[in-house]
Amino acid sequence: MRNIVLGRSGLDVSRVAFGTWQLGGDWGSFDEDAAIGAIRHARELGVNIFDTAQAYGFGRSEEVLGKALRSELDRDRDSLVIATKGGINPGSARPRDARRDWLRSGVEGSLRTLGVDHIDLYQVHWPDSETPAEETATALQELVDEGKLRHVGVSNYDADQLAAFDKTRPVETLQPPYHLFRRDIEDSVLPYTREHNVGVLAYSPLGSGLLTGQLTPDSTFDSDDWRSRSSAFRGETLRRNLAVVDRLAELAGSHGLSIGQLATAWVLAQPGVHVAIVGARSARNIENSLAAADVDLTEADLTEIEKIVADGVSITGASPEGVA
Repeated sequence: MRNIVLGRSGLDVSRVAFGTWQLGGDWGSFDEDAAIGAIRHARELGVNIFDTAQAYGFGRSEEVLGKALRSELDRDRDSLVIATKGGINPGSARPRDARRDWLRSGVEGSLRTLGVDHIDLYQVHWPDSETPAEETATALQELVDEGKLRHVGVSNYDADQLAAFDKTRPVETLQPPYHLFRRDIEDSVLPYTREHNVGVLAYSPLGSGLLTGQLTPDSTFDSDDWRSRSSAFRGETLRRNLAVVDRLAELAGSHGLSIGQLATAWVLAQPGVHVAIVGARSARNIENSLAAADVDLTEADLTEIEKIVADGVSITGASPEGVA
């Protein structure tokens, strides 16, 4: 597993992070023992950064992650980079809440649920337009000063929001959605992060399943799977993008790769992207994704990928894959 310095955070992390969104209930039910096995296997294969969030199952994924890594967290805490997110309050009258008191209570809750005395990287999950960036940044710096947080980042911020936060304290990392069908961060966000050495951890590099080769135009999802409510996973958009995936799979196969490995390697090949966040519910699924960190795509490969993806449908939206 290759490592990289995560921008101005200075954190030395694996180029692939293990993400736990799929363990929070938004993707339907899961087997906890299998999930724990996947987390531990990722660690055995060299992953040292694990990403979760207070909002994933109201702490459920943090609980599973803490349980899976308990032995190493107790024995060798500094060998692991634990990243989590806060600043949203699902189901409340104010679902995005980056005010000082809510952030502080969220950090305290995450510390308890994870079973740790500090969080290596704490990220504001979504921008809160009602709270001044200065208040949010100041609140997080206070928690850094108290030793509860080591580093501070944000998620789903645009370039203007990054700049506003930066005026009070440095944004060390950004976590945006980024994959072959969702590339809006290329216009202004990635130029900003490159200029300011902000560490970028791209989530959904496989398009939440679109780029796995496992879906068909007739695929359906359980009602408790968020993809059942997304326009990206039905109709003409799905059909056109899966046709592109078929062509990408042919290219991947000619290189001895899976389509998922090609898609993740493409994300990691983009200037300014430090880490790709991948998830898995079982150990057998994680090895394929992690192998992408060792793939070197040539300029010719990248050019061919661009030609193929030009026939797809771009995915945008306020939330992942266009879910409102």
